[in-house]
Amino acid sequence: MSNIYVAGVGMTVFGRHIERTLNDMAREALTVALLDAGCSAANLGAAFYAGMTNGPLQGQVAIPGQVVLGKLGIEGIPIFNVENACASGSTALHLAIQHLKAGACDVALAIGAEKMNIADKPKAFALFEAGWDVSRAQENYETLIQMGAGIDPPPGSESDKPYSRFMAIYAALCRHHMKTHGTTQRQIAAVSAKNHQHSVHNPLSQIRRSFTIDEILAAPPITYPLTLPMCAPLSDGAAAVIVCNDAGLRCIGASRSRCVKVAASVMRSFTVRRLDQPQQNIGRLAAQQAYEQAGLGAQDMHVAEVHDASAMGEIIQAENLGLVDLGQGGPAAERGDFTIGGRIPINPSGGLESKGHPLGATGLGQIHELVTQLRGEAGARQVHGARHAIQENGGGLQGIEEAALAIHILTNN
Repeated sequence: MSNIYVAGVGMTVFGRHIERTLNDMAREALTVALLDAGCSAANLGAAFYAGMTNGPLQGQVAIPGQVVLGKLGIEGIPIFNVENACASGSTALHLAIQHLKAGACDVALAIGAEKMNIADKPKAFALFEAGWDVSRAQENYETLIQMGAGIDPPPGSESDKPYSRFMAIYAALCRHHMKTHGTTQRQIAAVSAKNHQHSVHNPLSQIRRSFTIDEILAAPPITYPLTLPMCAPLSDGAAAVIVCNDAGLRCIGASRSRCVKVAASVMRSFTVRRLDQPQQNIGRLAAQQAYEQAGLGAQDMHVAEVHDASAMGEIIQAENLGLVDLGQGGPAAERGDFTIGGRIPINPSGGLESKGHPLGATGLGQIHELVTQLRGEAGARQVHGARHAIQENGGGLQGIEEAALAIHILTNN
């Protein structure tokens, strides 16, 4: 892995872009990434396109990558379509890296684009309902909801507005962690307040408003213990990452000083396990594999971007990545350990809760942030001295954990 580099990154502002087309957003992300890498589309040897909304929301059920990228002037090269739920973008990047390692080309593109904000909002929410075994949807729901048994929601803590059933599942994960480890709603709110504070300094973030912990707790409820600011919004946007090997670097003439080395790229799928087997969690196993691949440990990480579709996700993944001990994510968040300037800053971008969560572009947006951090170009949200960074991005549900999960470790040259 020592000779694979991120040469260029680009992304749009994530947000509610009613007036923009998916193709327009993909074009912007690609253009910025090519300029960042100092290359042209003619240098690309393969492209991996990530997206979930093309078929169900735009009607482009087949060949979405060829259609979108064809309109951007990319043709003739292999174009692969990637769908792995919310981990689609990271999966596209993983495959692009494997393509380079196999010697199939020297420069590859991973790009993700989504347009989720449409007039028929229930249709967009229905996408989340596809992220598990639809033939057993009710059984899945009842099994996952039981994780939160034993904690009764206080009066007035449940929304009367329609939301994806996945929010109830996120809440059940929260309640399980609360009753198992003593995590409090205030600690979960501390994660959300921190991420919204970080997002104020990210010009590409969907929500650029700070909240105090008390404001998070007093916000409109979704389902206990989650309130609205603790949850990722529906987002439109695109992100692109250009990766290359040494030969690719020479070909495009990219500045080695701005290229970021890929130290590890790991993908795993779910395994059947019990709730009382947290050591077998997909995220923990993938992180261990990535650390071994990189020759680094959790203690070497300086900054992280993790999948926080709800604020609880950050606590769980911080523990899975070994950045804190099991059950200590809540107290660490409340102490400020995950804040810029803290012991291990997490989600300096603002995370999915505030930066936004356009599914197929999400993981690539995380990579964009970490590359920016490792280059020392993050401005007011810069993690000073950052040399090693870790990304975690999960998608879908199988059993009691993510169906797919990606980990990338990036380092300075």
